[in-house]
Amino acid sequence: MTYSLEEVYETVRMTLQENFDIRTVTLGINLKDCVDSNIRTFRDNIYNRITPYAKRLVSAADEIEKKYGIPIINKRISVTPIGIISEGLDQGDILAIAQTLDDAARDAEIDFIGGYGSLVQKGMTVGDKKLISSLPEALSSTKRVCSFVNLASSQAGMNMDAILLMGHTIKEISKRTERGVGCARLVVFANAPEDNPFMAGAFHGIGEPDFSLNVGISGPGVIRSVVEKNPDCDITSLSEIIKKTAFKITRAGELIGKELASSLGVPFGIVDLSLASTTAVGDSVARIIEAMGIERIGAHGSTAALALLVDAVKKGGAMASDHVGGLSGTFIPVTEDKAMAEAVRDGALSLEKLEAMTAVCSVGLDMFLVPGSTKAETISAIIADELSIGVVNNKTTGVRIIPVPGAKPGDWVDFGGLLGGGPVMRLSGFSSSPFITRGGRFPNTITNLRN
Repeated sequence: MTYSLEEVYETVRMTLQENFDIRTVTLGINLKDCVDSNIRTFRDNIYNRITPYAKRLVSAADEIEKKYGIPIINKRISVTPIGIISEGLDQGDILAIAQTLDDAARDAEIDFIGGYGSLVQKGMTVGDKKLISSLPEALSSTKRVCSFVNLASSQAGMNMDAILLMGHTIKEISKRTERGVGCARLVVFANAPEDNPFMAGAFHGIGEPDFSLNVGISGPGVIRSVVEKNPDCDITSLSEIIKKTAFKITRAGELIGKELASSLGVPFGIVDLSLASTTAVGDSVARIIEAMGIERIGAHGSTAALALLVDAVKKGGAMASDHVGGLSGTFIPVTEDKAMAEAVRDGALSLEKLEAMTAVCSVGLDMFLVPGSTKAETISAIIADELSIGVVNNKTTGVRIIPVPGAKPGDWVDFGGLLGGGPVMRLSGFSSSPFITRGGRFPNTITNLRN
């Protein structure tokens, strides 16, 4: 695919004026052949596998960033799910692996390393339970390690025992980390993709090659700009405008990703088409929805507007890339998107409306705050509600929930940096504990009996 001079100028303009960037380049690394019966050797194998490639990723990304003038915000590593390669280890050794991952990321100057997690959508092994039990200590004692747990899938249904366990685990992580911020490095999924470049849910799937370079693009500011310039067009025309813009953004991401993969000598994986908000002014998905004609995100019509946006971004991006994957939706995090946080503060956006919007956004309930006094069973119920949307609709959904110790509904909590800040959301005062504590496995839906 060739690139015209006009496209190059357009990309430069988007970068300088509309906050366009490559949100992340994530190198997936297979660790299955690092396993050894001696834990010291096992840890050395992991460190020596990750660190050289991670250092090369950082230096190569810096060179390409200078060459094209397009910011590459995060350099990340994803690894084989640790729950798979740590089966049979005791919890202390599993925690030692978490520290090894953190050390490797630190020494290579990698922003985050993902994959400390398990796939338990149908049931938990003894090793899975040990890893999940280790999460509070692992996330409170490391700085760069990110975790995922896949609790459900359309084919398997939902593991309600694991969902109940995760409610208690999230509460414990919150207690062990300042303002509960450790929970920002944990996401629980239904239908977790194996090639997701975005943290906290990234991992290198067992169907992947030894190495794979995945790119997560962004550009809410670019999309918002073109929407604002077309206030009077009809819905069909608006969709076409967004599609064409998404095509340009994705072309740039594909170029960067393929060149970086070539530089590293590894296969190029996928482009993730997700729009990802940041705390920067103008870099907001909520502002796109408002530019479409919704006074405040959360008002009636917000779900339809978001559905239009996601569909147009996917259609435009899919035409621009050889391989699309990952989440490829639209992130609607509360704390990381200033307009989202303000909408919650002003009463325009409730948790119930946010959940409804996740039915079309392909990502889920992301970076939202709840009172620290919230019961573990209530957290599990929120997770079950969201993951059921993914199971029934055969799509990826996730939850990244932060119970803030000592906080009450309406309190504003600032984390700073990319995590931003926002208000603590109000939850229903009615209990669902008798339902959640039943345990068992939520059956897959009849529509998934396709064989």
